Amino acid sequence: MQTGLIIKNISNQYTVYFNQETHIAVAMGKLRLGKRPLVGDHVRLEFTDNKWVIQEVLERKNALNRPLVANVDQALIVMSAKEPDFSYRLVDRLIFLVSYEGIEPIIVLNKTDLINQDEIDKIVSEYESSGYKVYATSRKTQDVSFTEVFEDKITVLAGQSGVGKSSLINRIDQTFELQTQEISKVLGRGKHTTRHNELHQIAGGWVADTPGFSSLDFKHLDPVSFANSVPDFEEYWPSCRFRDCLHQSEPGCAVKKALENKEISQIRYDHYIETLALIKEESHD
Repeated sequence: MQTGLIIKNISNQYTVYFNQETHIAVAMGKLRLGKRPLVGDHVRLEFTDNKWVIQEVLERKNALNRPLVANVDQALIVMSAKEPDFSYRLVDRLIFLVSYEGIEPIIVLNKTDLINQDEIDKIVSEYESSGYKVYATSRKTQDVSFTEVFEDKITVLAGQSGVGKSSLINRIDQTFELQTQEISKVLGRGKHTTRHNELHQIAGGWVADTPGFSSLDFKHLDPVSFANSVPDFEEYWPSCRFRDCLHQSEPGCAVKKALENKEISQIRYDHYIETLALIKEESHD
């Protein structure tokens, strides 16, 4: 029995990576009817009847719907400094969405050559002071430690079109220059390209794109689970008086107390309240 990682799926044909090579495999009938294998799944497979057959899908820690990818470790939230302008609100909503799925958000401020250093420092400080990993990058300069973030991880990309996701990936790994067409498909460029789920090797890890996160759909979120998934609140909400505290106006709310003590970002809290209202609104539509 061999263990591998599914990196591509077209119909019932899976590309599985193991022993530094890719192999085509099919899934056993019982898997297709039950826990269907997804890109990102770790699977056990064996060679039988002249083909590799997936026998078992190992336990997964999460699974996204768009794209259909499992076991995602982190999301690079890519936001340009300009063209389009940086948006704290959009970054925070993406943070909320990926954190809700148990995925670590990492902020990438791109096109930093288009704003001055004071503006860069203000944005970076806003997130770093709250414990987030932040990387500043542009076509001219790049944080040398940035590529290390991909190692041994499955990473998804989130952010508006036009923020420079594809050029960012090309700068990280020059081999992607040879796959510009493929990368533009992965990053959703071109309305007529056929989409399929696939992970691409990069800097010792794997990367996929997440058009779903960029659509900012909140209706599937449970308000209480959401209230307890915001990274900024993590160290405080267990001390709230009520287990179903939404950190609005409830008595004994440890999150509100931390906000009053300036231990929590006012910007992020305001966006949390806005998003909570959206969740309640969308769930009633």
